[in-house]
Formats: sequence, C-alpha cells, structure tokens
Amino acid sequence: MPKTPTKPSATDWARVKRDATQDAPIAHNPTDGPYNPNDADAVAAYWQQASVKRGRGRPAAAVKRPTLNMRVDADVLEAFKATGQGWQTRINAALREAVAHGLPKA
Repeated sequence: MPKTPTKPSATDWARVKRDATQDAPIAHNPTDGPYNPNDADAVAAYWQQASVKRGRGRPAAAVKRPTLNMRVDADVLEAFKATGQGWQTRINAALREAVAHGLPKA
C-alpha cells in the first residue's frame, strides 16, 4: 500500500525538475554559504577539507555493555519508567549497588 503524505509539500518540484533539466546555474549570494555552488573548483576544495562530525546521540562507550533480556515484575518496571529518561541506567545503578553490598545467597 503506498504511503500518502500527511501534509502537502511546500517544494515546487516542477520548478526543481525544470531547473535540473536546463542545467541552469544556481543563484548564489556570497553571504549564503561557504562557496559558490557553480564553481566546480570551489566545491571540490570545500569538500576536500571538510570533516565529518558525529551527530546526535550518546558517545561510544569505552567498554561495550552486553545486551540483556530479563523478566522483572511489572510494577518494578513501571516504577523505574515513571522516573523518566535514563530509567535503564538507573536500573543498572541499582543492580551495581546490590552487587557492591553483596548479593544474598540463593
């Protein structure tokens, strides 16, 4: 089933396609960007010196923690989730504290 857009696009795609087929120069104002997109040498020089920056998200951990699937009581899970974002980290901290204080023998 094709996905239907929830709101109409503000882009004039007919104009974009027309400009692309005409190979028209891109309007450029020197204050708009770091280089003139119509100058192939300027474009190549810009991207040659460009660097990739890491996007959003947590930085990579020095030690990768294993993924764990476990069953807990629903009320315990809801209590941690009710504390907001970071609930999994708080569960880990609670388990770490239990280990530090000694686990009861089964």
